[in-house]
Amino acid sequence: MNSDLSIITLIREASPVVQFVMFILILASVVSWVFIFSKFREIRHAEHVSADFEERFWSGMDLSDLYRQLAHEEYESEGMENIFLSGFKEFARLRQQPGITPDAVVEAAQRGMRVALSRELDRLDERLPFLATVGSTSPYIGLFGTVWGIMNSFRALGSVKQATLAMVAPGISEALIATAMGLFAAIPAVMAYNRYSTNIGRLASRYEAFTEEFLSLLHRQAHAK
Repeated sequence: MNSDLSIITLIREASPVVQFVMFILILASVVSWVFIFSKFREIRHAEHVSADFEERFWSGMDLSDLYRQLAHEEYESEGMENIFLSGFKEFARLRQQPGITPDAVVEAAQRGMRVALSRELDRLDERLPFLATVGSTSPYIGLFGTVWGIMNSFRALGSVKQATLAMVAPGISEALIATAMGLFAAIPAVMAYNRYSTNIGRLASRYEAFTEEFLSLLHRQAHAK
């Protein structure tokens, strides 16, 4: 092998199997970083939407006016807004129908909010399983490349009479690069997964708290004379 031990040279002269392992790890790392940045923006936006909506909701505005504003705004509602719209839509629709008890109206609104809550949490959880998969499997994929590279290096020694460090150094170096790539792909994915899981958990608690508070408010309105 070439005595040049630069990373580019080692990757270029690596065996096809090790190169394939490196390609998988580079691809996984690139896709992970795309998901990391997009999920960061998505969660931050969801937090801002929730803060703005809560400010409007608790400002004392009539719920019917708030519903009409959200329903007719140009941008698509999301997060806590969707939970409110789903619950109030069912509440307003059933409350106008004769023969329906107040408890049935509140239960229908609760079901609508629960469905909307589940959809919002599913949307926030998108791509997180991929980060978890990259974080858990990349080190083992890199280790496979390392084992394969070292195995090839020792197999090459069997065809020579005298082994020297210069003969095995390139093969071992390329093998260790696979390990480094595995860690490079895994560490950011694991850190992002843990961070975003915590943030989504906080948003979920926030959504659930609003659902319960809004449900209590609807219950009082439904039983008001």
